[in-house]
Amino acid sequence: MLDFLLFMCIIFPVLAGALAFLDKGNSLQKNLVTVTGAALIVAALLLSTYVPLTVNSGTGLAAAMGTPIMVLDLALLILIFYIGLKRQSFLVVALAVAQFAGMVCIEFIFEHKPNPAAPAFTIDSLAATLVLVVSVIGTLIARYSIGYMKEHEEHLHLAETRRPRFFGLILLFLGAMNGLALSDNLSWIYFFWEVTTLCSFLLIGHDDTEEARTNAMRALWMNMAGGVAFVFALMYLQQTAHTLSLTELQALKHGGSLKTIVLMIPMVALCFAGFTKAAQAPFQSWLCGAMVAPTPVSALLHSSTMVKAGVYLVLRLAPLYAGTSVSSMVAICGAFTFIATAALAVGQSNGKKILAYSTISNLGLIVACAGINTAASIAAGMMLLIFHAISKGLLFLCVGAIEQKIGSRDIEDMRGLFTVMPRTALITTFGIITMMLPPFGMLLAKWMALESAVEAHAAMPVIVSMLALGSGLTVLFWARWAGILLASATPDLKFPYEEQDVDMQKPLHTLCAGAAVLSLLAPFVYVWLIEPAVQNMAGAAQLGFTSQGGGLGNSYGLFSIYPIYFLLGFGFWYALREARKNGTAGASLPYMGGMQAEVNGQVGFRGPMNAFVPAEAGNYYLASLFGESKITKTINTVAFALLAMLLGGVLQ
Repeated sequence: MLDFLLFMCIIFPVLAGALAFLDKGNSLQKNLVTVTGAALIVAALLLSTYVPLTVNSGTGLAAAMGTPIMVLDLALLILIFYIGLKRQSFLVVALAVAQFAGMVCIEFIFEHKPNPAAPAFTIDSLAATLVLVVSVIGTLIARYSIGYMKEHEEHLHLAETRRPRFFGLILLFLGAMNGLALSDNLSWIYFFWEVTTLCSFLLIGHDDTEEARTNAMRALWMNMAGGVAFVFALMYLQQTAHTLSLTELQALKHGGSLKTIVLMIPMVALCFAGFTKAAQAPFQSWLCGAMVAPTPVSALLHSSTMVKAGVYLVLRLAPLYAGTSVSSMVAICGAFTFIATAALAVGQSNGKKILAYSTISNLGLIVACAGINTAASIAAGMMLLIFHAISKGLLFLCVGAIEQKIGSRDIEDMRGLFTVMPRTALITTFGIITMMLPPFGMLLAKWMALESAVEAHAAMPVIVSMLALGSGLTVLFWARWAGILLASATPDLKFPYEEQDVDMQKPLHTLCAGAAVLSLLAPFVYVWLIEPAVQNMAGAAQLGFTSQGGGLGNSYGLFSIYPIYFLLGFGFWYALREARKNGTAGASLPYMGGMQAEVNGQVGFRGPMNAFVPAEAGNYYLASLFGESKITKTINTVAFALLAMLLGGVLQ
């Protein structure tokens, strides 16, 4: 049964993707996505019941996958080499050659004896968490794509559909992400890691415009740079530790058989690879450039799943670099990315760029939690991984639906959206609320992160300050966006019926409900998924948080969930009752400090010569302080300096 579930999570989506690619008439597309998604969700849920468990490389499916992965890994690098030649990118060619040479050394030159008793797959709470995120949210995004891509191609006026290729890559990507999450062997993780890099490149360049091709190549070479660091770590571990199994490396460290300095060099290289994949500063430009891709790509690869591979690796490695200077520097790098990219988001009015920078910011917070490396911080990082995926996936899909309707992704153009797309406006507002207000999971996770930061082993004041200030900046840009959506120029509100493709509508409703319900069940999620992972990774007798008083708490305080939910529900019920009773009769005009007037439904005031001046609303984006052109260079300089310090800490 276990081999069957692993097959369904990893290989079945790949086979379904191949069928989707061959389905040139799009006749099987919807059924393939639906059946594959349902199979992934069921398999992921069943697999989580096996936690914790390891599968040896010499048994069942794992034994059959070894040689194909080795062959496909080398073939993948040859394909990337060809892409570099075709696009005339010397950098991509050089990076592909470096990785190919490294893998040839690992597989054929370095002396190693395959150990059939070594773990091939590890099914623990951390792996189960990522598999559930990929399978559930990835399925909903793929289903949304059915309706979205049809309209997207109509806007592009394509002579021939590219949807078979698109859905083939999406399903391939889901299988690769599950393989990455479940693998215990670092060489297998590397293979799936590079599959996601290739999928990202192809999906970013899907529209085949000059802008799409340029940004796809940037994403490719930046992630390939991380891949080179990954291969270096594999070579180093092969020669020193004589194993690439994460489970065996942890046993060697705890047993004292592996010197800390020997282990920290590959740990820094692997963390560097994680930083590139998670678009941490100074590598944030590839993810921002990836926003040119169709919105489901942004939601799937660059918010909910692929970039999570980077922080997943850093979290997975946390026990191996715990208690070292590497851990402290990882925390500082993550905290700096958190505050720096939150500041960049403040200066944006483009909705997808706000989502991109806020995604990088929250990934930085997860990295900081991994670097703090206590039971409490690991728990906070896992909670962030879960709740960020669902809320940010929802917001990306909302922006995609809005852009197709109003022809803009600028949030200033979303003012009064309730009068155009009332349902989508309400869902978008709710998605924003789940990112910044109690009792929802994202604020709970941020509270947990801040609480854990006071126990940081080093640089605690610096880390706490950056996390606190970064959290303040996130409230600024989220509140501004929510205010725009809720604003109206007239009290005479009329909500039209909103028509929307059912394949786009259902995932939006499901993610919206999921964000609410999952936040309500946060204490149970913590007990079911987080506590076992913390006990396994941190080896802590005492957990950082406990479920108490209708929420989560520790020795410093309590984040109450159920009482706030009750008050929120009562307030919503009361507001709805009053709205139904009074309609818009109780609405009043905004006060504008003058002689107010209303002409033909337009709100304004009487100005000079008694002339009517219509009211106009707008926001300051503080471009002189937070504009990309003003602070990106400084951010990158500081980030490079921090990376140098991370490396320097190992070489001391």
